Amino acid sequence: MRKPITVLLGIIVIGILAFLFHQPEYQDQEVTPVPQANNAAPSGAPGKLKVGTTAGADVEILEKARDVAAKNGLTVEIIEFSDYVRPNLALADREVDLNSFQHIPYLEEFCQERGLDLVSIGTTYVSPIGFFSKKIKSLDELKKGDTLAVPNDPTNGGRALLLLQAAGFIKVNPEAGLTATPRDITENRLGLKIIEVDAAQTPRSLEDVAAAAINNTFAIPAGLIPVRDAIYLEDANSPYVNVIVARTPDKDNPRYKKFVQAYQSQEVADFILSRFEGSTLPAFEYNKK
Repeated sequence: MRKPITVLLGIIVIGILAFLFHQPEYQDQEVTPVPQANNAAPSGAPGKLKVGTTAGADVEILEKARDVAAKNGLTVEIIEFSDYVRPNLALADREVDLNSFQHIPYLEEFCQERGLDLVSIGTTYVSPIGFFSKKIKSLDELKKGDTLAVPNDPTNGGRALLLLQAAGFIKVNPEAGLTATPRDITENRLGLKIIEVDAAQTPRSLEDVAAAAINNTFAIPAGLIPVRDAIYLEDANSPYVNVIVARTPDKDNPRYKKFVQAYQSQEVADFILSRFEGSTLPAFEYNKK
C-alpha cells in the first residue's frame, strides 16, 4: 500500500513545482493601463460637441445656435455652469470642447492668472454700455463744464471713459488700458466734470447730470432700452465683445468652425435682436432688416 501512496505524493509535488516555475508569459510583461474615459470627445472625434456656458442670455442664445447646428449635422450639448470660473477650467481640463460666456478682457485676465492656453475662435454678442440723458438728445449738445456720471468700478468705469474717448470728447492715457479712471484723462476739450458713482446708482444720477454711462445690468431694470434710449452707444467693435473659446491647440478643429458658423448665422442674429430688444446685439455680420 505504501508504494501507490508514494507515487501519488510524487505526482502532486511535480504538479506544484510545474505551477511555480512555469507561469504564463503575460505575468512577466508590463501591463499598460486602460486610459480613463474623458468627458469630452477628442479633437476631431465624432459625437456631441460640448459647449460650456452660464445661465441667462448665454444659454438662450446657445440653444438657438444648437438648433441651427443640428440642421447642419452637428450635435451640440450645452453644459451650464453656476459661476464664471468653472467654464474655463472645464475647457482646459477637456470636460467641454468649447465655451461661450465671457468677453475678451475677462478671458485674457483669467488665462494670465491661471496659466491657461485658451483662445477666442469667434465673436458672439455685445451687451453695450451707453450714455443716457434726460437733458440732451446727443453728446454733441454737451456744453463746457457739464457733468457726466460714470460707474466707479474699474471695468465699467474704464469702459465708459473709452466710449467717451471714441466719441471724441476726451483722451485717455493708453497705458491705463481697459481700466482707466478719470485720473487717466490727458485731454478734456470741454472741461467736462466726470464723477464716479456706484454702477447701481447711475440711472438715478440722470436727474443731476447732463448724461450718465449705464450698463445693461442697470439700464434694463430702469426701463432704458439701449438701442432706443441711449444718446451714444457702444458698438460691436467694443473690446468687451463676447466670444466662443477653445483650447489653443484645437482652434482650427473643423467641427468647432462649423459651430461658429452656426452661431454667426442670420437665424441667431434675428433671435438676439427680437428676444433682447436691443439690450444685446450680435457681434458678427448679419442682415439688418
